[in-house]
Amino acid sequence: MLLLFDIDGTLTIGGPGKTAFRIALERTYGTAGPIVNHDFSGKTDPLLLRELLTAAGLTAADIRAGLPRFWELYLAELEARIGADPVAVLPGVRELFGALTARSDVYLGLVTGNVKGGARVKLGSVGLWEHFPIGAFGCDHEVRDELPPVALRRAEAHWGRPFRGEDTVVIGDTPRDVSCGKAVGAATVAVTTGRFSADALEQAGADRVLPGFADVDAALAALVAFRDST
Repeated sequence: MLLLFDIDGTLTIGGPGKTAFRIALERTYGTAGPIVNHDFSGKTDPLLLRELLTAAGLTAADIRAGLPRFWELYLAELEARIGADPVAVLPGVRELFGALTARSDVYLGLVTGNVKGGARVKLGSVGLWEHFPIGAFGCDHEVRDELPPVALRRAEAHWGRPFRGEDTVVIGDTPRDVSCGKAVGAATVAVTTGRFSADALEQAGADRVLPGFADVDAALAALVAFRDST
């Protein structure tokens, strides 16, 4: 069973991500658009950038021209600020991964809207990056539903065995996480540690909704149940 985890709101909370994004936008494009009230939930970094700058009146050509500088500045700001504004690991996450990595019947990866460099900075700062040999990231595709197939291909290349959607569980905290799992035929587990209620996640079609991972035994049982049902 391949378990594909989101990061923000699922494994960690807080940190300087939004601040770094705003500063890089302002230094590259002269504006961050309507970032203060913009909904970041479940979106890829490239989609957020395009939405904010389009709302500020920039053309597609203007946006493309600034991308190399933007990503360089964003990652530099993220790394420079994360020591003073650290991300926090959500309750039970470390214990859950201790239990998962001890098993031989599960494989771990990421499906996240973060670009790969951002994911590495965030998870590396709290010692979780090493748990994920593969992943699909916002830099792979702007559309989140396109990311799980990328993760499946990378999992096959890394472990030398095929993975299907039905062999996979996508775990996240937003309706977009649920949607991207459904798009590849994966089971979906949603957690209420982000902005969305259990009702909202159930209405989005999540197969299981958990209050988080603080109850490690219950979380592990929920994830392994999908393996046992395939």
